[in-house]
Amino acid sequence: MGKKDKSSFKMKKGINKKELKQMVLELFYKDSEKILTPRQITSMLAVSDLSTKQLVNVAIEELSDDGYLEQKERGKFQLIGKTGYVVGIVDMTQKGYAFIVSDELEEDIFVAGPNLNRALNGDKVRVYLNAKRKRKQPEGEVVEIIERAKTNFVGVVSMSKNFAFLVPSGKNNFDIFIPKDKLKGAKEGQKAVAKITDWPARAKNPFGEIVDVLGEPGHNDTEMHAILAEFDLPYKFPEKVNSAAEKLSVEITSEEIAKRRDFRNITTFTIDPGDAKDYDDALSIQKLENGYWEVGVHIADVSHYVQSGSLIDNEAYERATSVYLVDRVVPMLPERLSNGVCSLNPNEDKLCFSAVFEIDDDATVRKHWIGRTVIHSNRKFSYEEAQQIIETGEGELKDEMLTLHRLAQKLRSGRYQNGAISFDRAEVKFKLDESGKPLGVYFKVAKESNQLIEEFMLLANKKVAETIGKVKDKSKARTFVYRIHDRPDPDKLESFNNFIGKFGYGLSLDAPGAISKSINNLLSSVKGRHEENVISTLAVRSMAKAVYSTRNIGHYGLSFEYYTHFTSPIRRYPDLMVHRLLERYLDGGRSVNAETFEEKCKHSSNMEQRAVNAERASIKYKQVEFMQDKVGQIYGGVISGVTDWGIYVELDENKCEGMVSIRDLTGDFYFFDEKNYCISGMHTNKCYQLGGEVKVKVVSANLEKKQIDFKLVEDGVVIGNDMPVNNSAGGKPPKTEKRNKRRK
Repeated sequence: MGKKDKSSFKMKKGINKKELKQMVLELFYKDSEKILTPRQITSMLAVSDLSTKQLVNVAIEELSDDGYLEQKERGKFQLIGKTGYVVGIVDMTQKGYAFIVSDELEEDIFVAGPNLNRALNGDKVRVYLNAKRKRKQPEGEVVEIIERAKTNFVGVVSMSKNFAFLVPSGKNNFDIFIPKDKLKGAKEGQKAVAKITDWPARAKNPFGEIVDVLGEPGHNDTEMHAILAEFDLPYKFPEKVNSAAEKLSVEITSEEIAKRRDFRNITTFTIDPGDAKDYDDALSIQKLENGYWEVGVHIADVSHYVQSGSLIDNEAYERATSVYLVDRVVPMLPERLSNGVCSLNPNEDKLCFSAVFEIDDDATVRKHWIGRTVIHSNRKFSYEEAQQIIETGEGELKDEMLTLHRLAQKLRSGRYQNGAISFDRAEVKFKLDESGKPLGVYFKVAKESNQLIEEFMLLANKKVAETIGKVKDKSKARTFVYRIHDRPDPDKLESFNNFIGKFGYGLSLDAPGAISKSINNLLSSVKGRHEENVISTLAVRSMAKAVYSTRNIGHYGLSFEYYTHFTSPIRRYPDLMVHRLLERYLDGGRSVNAETFEEKCKHSSNMEQRAVNAERASIKYKQVEFMQDKVGQIYGGVISGVTDWGIYVELDENKCEGMVSIRDLTGDFYFFDEKNYCISGMHTNKCYQLGGEVKVKVVSANLEKKQIDFKLVEDGVVIGNDMPVNNSAGGKPPKTEKRNKRRK
């Protein structure tokens, strides 16, 4: 059995977790009655290296969590009934049909509007697969809504004589019926949040009630609150939580200080953005008698003030992260904690959890210590102030700053030599007036002062993870929260490599180490070139997303075997979990329940992604707002995305992105060539390829849809009808459209 099974599987180099899960399922699908152990599975898959064996174990655990495998007895697994049903997530289109994205299938499942059976965008559903026709996209019907992605929706109130509707924003093809007595004071045309309370079997529309009135459309606060509500993110704290924060004692007693290592007489400072209000990390440095440098990474001891299971803790867990929009920060902790009690403000004694390193002049860590401390920051620096000291060699605490800079650069160089990948990209920032209106756009690039902080935070996170995760011999590591990053998908890398080949670049795909080094070489080669942004964007897209998990598989992008998040407990809940686990284990406590913490990790990862999406939505909104008075102007740009409904173009001057509808490409029949990342003419072979340079005219900037519409300009002539375009109408694919999960 073993030899036969082994021969049927060809293990790819650098295989990632998702592909392994599919291969494991295939093993079970061959014989649904078969019971297998992880050791048998690794043997049948011909896995020999330790890291991939570890990945197989994690894949089995996740398949069990997701309901595909059943653990019959300890360490023995069996398939839970292979049927024509598939579980996946709804990806709704503007036209009313959807695709179901499932880990069980390579291709997405097409579901026509009538067959969605009230499933909404983002819902977790069970789909019955129809018999697949030759060379056609898989089609199916939703038979069960397993979990709603959301029940609250943001939209505009539309009043009738006896009732009202909320017309939701985004990918929703229904209005919510609101009885007059459930309006909560909402008026015609206002933005509001409605909760679906019922959806009767024969009703076309769901029933609901207004839970919050946001205000008039177009007002900055209204729109920012609408973005937060759209992603089910809070924009204010409950009064009881604020009240609990106000009652917290801030006194640092002599008894508490006596329990801690005292750093108050050692030079300590913070480096943060100029507009920062919360300072959750500080650095200390002193020269030791043995000639080494002692560098302390001091992190705000939030867990001292926020007790597990308290009102504040429960609220922090639900939020899981601070949210950074263009014009504001929505903190995870109440302001009294985030900006006051826990913040490492200068000239104040503060309680910390610290990682302290003895480092030689080559930045080699000779010894480290992790524990609770008390500090007294001497100075707060902005990144700009720190950068000036680095560049000029002059300024307050210059010797300390320059020493830390020198050590950080050596740490950085060592990381890249060990296979870390550099994804340094310029951030788009806006100059805003008092009302939040964007006056200009600028680009923020990370400099050496940013790298100084980054390297020591990475070092602290790595050593904390190693302290708990590394165990001797065959001892089992205690449950911990890791920040993991899977290996890239080989197929995505191959596709990316084919694309960059058109620009004269190439990657070495022979081994994981070679891949990371060649990606770094590529990113270095494209710096300053016109294709830089497109290639770096696609490089990022070829990578997996980093997430939180108790199941460690390492961090591919950083090339760390063990990694966690320890350094930002003011703004990230996983860091707070890490602090509590550290305290428990350093005090000799037993391991915690892995399943409980894995659920907390999943929640934190989900909330992090919501926060990222909200940030992107706020950037998009400000881009559209900035371009409103630019309608009619012509700009140069780069094709930043291609789809079956059009071409996305990023403007060179301000990085604002809009779309050219495929309907406006005249003179030929144009189609989406996914393999070559382009829109291609059927007869002329004219190609609009990702990364190509174009000129466009701005024809509309729709704030409600967060949408900028362009028309191509070629030889001074605007292509297509020079009228605003409704992108949502751009090209319904046929029911059998070939679409896989590698969407661009």
